[in-house]
Amino acid sequence: MKDKIHPKWHPEAKVVCNCGSTFTTGSTLPEIHIEICAACHPFFTGTQKLVDTAGRVDKYNQRLAAAGKKKEEAALRQRSREAAKAAEA
Repeated sequence: MKDKIHPKWHPEAKVVCNCGSTFTTGSTLPEIHIEICAACHPFFTGTQKLVDTAGRVDKYNQRLAAAGKKKEEAALRQRSREAAKAAEA
């Protein structure tokens, strides 16, 4: 193996989460900052955590509501067509 090609190993690297949780692990970096960890991840906590980036969640909810409204209107038009056909017969 070649000498001096591997990065320095830090056996007690500190990992800091945005939620405030910290733990140690081995890494080539002395300190690691993460956004989400096992203490705050929805899979492990059983709670839903929405991170709204630039209103994307609101935009999604608006699109979903609009699609539901269009679906209801289409069903209403279909029922009125069926009623008109039944009245003709």
